[in-house]
Amino acid sequence: MDVERAFRGVLLTLCILPLAAEADVYISRTADGGIIISNVKRAGREVQRVFHEPVSVPAFQAAAPALAGRDEKSMTVSQRPYAQEVSQAAASNDLPEALLHAVIRIESGYNPSALSVKGAAGLMQLMPDTARDMGVTNVWDPRSNIQGGARYLKQLMVMFGNDVSLAVAAYNAGPAAVSKRGNVIPPFAETRRYVPDVLRDYHRLLGDAGTALAN
Repeated sequence: MDVERAFRGVLLTLCILPLAAEADVYISRTADGGIIISNVKRAGREVQRVFHEPVSVPAFQAAAPALAGRDEKSMTVSQRPYAQEVSQAAASNDLPEALLHAVIRIESGYNPSALSVKGAAGLMQLMPDTARDMGVTNVWDPRSNIQGGARYLKQLMVMFGNDVSLAVAAYNAGPAAVSKRGNVIPPFAETRRYVPDVLRDYHRLLGDAGTALAN
């Protein structure tokens, strides 16, 4: 059995286990080439794969009580989960709080343990390379994840002349996908859905139902 087969086996196991049984899972290789699958990270053992423990529904509601039984669409900026962390990240990166909240809501639904099949992680769904480039060492920490995502979004805003639509499209599809097409939203179905969803929530938080964008 190699690491990839072990990876697939653990993934299948995690999919069928009940929520209460979820835990961090570490896959490592022994000196003789064997595979060790454990929920304990041993000192000195080189970890090949890590499955992060998702936040259970009760724990998530405890971390973000404003979401329990309430639609976040109806909330103001100050009422949304992680309002303080978003406010700090927005101020330090010269971005509207409303834009960061809109990206977080569409990316992860305010779930700090969200993990996509492509490996994007945390509140702002940072890919591993992006997280590293933005100086994020722990993508599961909400404050660090939001700061890293805000830093990346600010770079995209600068890159695309403060055009919110293009910056948001680049956040989803990658800056190359936008720039190589002459700075237009790429024709990907996901991106074509993503951009209006983010902008709609952004405008809602700004109290602007019109088409003008605040940068």
